[in-house]
Amino acid sequence: MTREEKSQVIEDLTAQLAGFPTIYLADISGLDAGSTSNLRRACFKADVKLSVVKNTLLAKAMEAAEKDFGELPTVLKGNTSIMLSETGNAPAKVIKEFRKKSEKPLLKGAFVAEAIYVGDDYLETLVNIKSKEEVIGDIVGLLQSPAKNVVSALKSSGGKLAGILKTLSEKED
Repeated sequence: MTREEKSQVIEDLTAQLAGFPTIYLADISGLDAGSTSNLRRACFKADVKLSVVKNTLLAKAMEAAEKDFGELPTVLKGNTSIMLSETGNAPAKVIKEFRKKSEKPLLKGAFVAEAIYVGDDYLETLVNIKSKEEVIGDIVGLLQSPAKNVVSALKSSGGKLAGILKTLSEKED
């Protein structure tokens, strides 16, 4: 690989690091061709971009990026694959599901919502991070709950003002 080609790869990696809020580093070494293909398919279905990277080039891209990757560059040893996603827990869910059938991929580290996670021990924590859509769904559910109480109070009181006030005052207690 020429110096110009390396520079281009570093530029491309830097742009990818800047373009995604969620970055996972994993070790997929030892997977056979079929398993690797299955992992790529699972990533595609989960809208996760998976690529194998050269550690030295990724380290340089991390240095050039405007994000603070903290101690993540320290995990760039051995075989490294990068998983990029818009959703914080999507790569972790792919890894967890895939590991039901295989020992790999192993989580080396992750950058999720400006937080750094180093080590495979954080996989379960990362799986449990709620996506933006899940948080919005929870908030909408919480906001709808009081409205449902008022509607049910209106229905149970028979529509008379005295009954409505009585039902609502009982709900407050």
